[in-house]
Amino acid sequence: MSQTGEVATLGGGCFWCLEAVFLGVDGVNSVESGYAGGKTQRPTYEQVCDGATGHAEVVKVDFDPAKISYREILDIFFAIHDPTQLNRQGNDVGTQYRSAIFTHSDAQRETALQAIREIGEQGLYDGQIVTQVLPLDGNYWAAEAYHQNYFAQHPNQGYCSFVVAPKVAKFRQKFAHRIKAG
Repeated sequence: MSQTGEVATLGGGCFWCLEAVFLGVDGVNSVESGYAGGKTQRPTYEQVCDGATGHAEVVKVDFDPAKISYREILDIFFAIHDPTQLNRQGNDVGTQYRSAIFTHSDAQRETALQAIREIGEQGLYDGQIVTQVLPLDGNYWAAEAYHQNYFAQHPNQGYCSFVVAPKVAKFRQKFAHRIKAG
């Protein structure tokens, strides 16, 4: 738990996409891109991209549970990535792009598993959900400074224009009631 609220740690492809979306969510205090779930201490972006560290690109989302619930955070997460793609999101391929929820408590674990069950029962996706649900276990490392707030700083960069921007637009359309004011 953070000093200002609760923390969710999520991996669903490139962290730039998730960060850009969650920075615009009402009730989210801050978002940090990072790495979780691997075995290397203080991995670099290059090491994570090589796939040998076992880390996933993730975002650490600090949110106010009085304004938005953990389940609502997960609903947004599942809407902005494809949880049926194993070790990839679109053209981003490798274990670092896997769909994963790194939980901070037993309650988060149960909420995540329930969300996956319900989404599966609703048949929202053609394939089976492959999202991992794992305890964070303190294995989180902040990404390098140049990855933080990347989309806002580079909106016209090719990947941002063609991959990140559509995910932000999808969030804004589907969750208009959750857009942060200003």
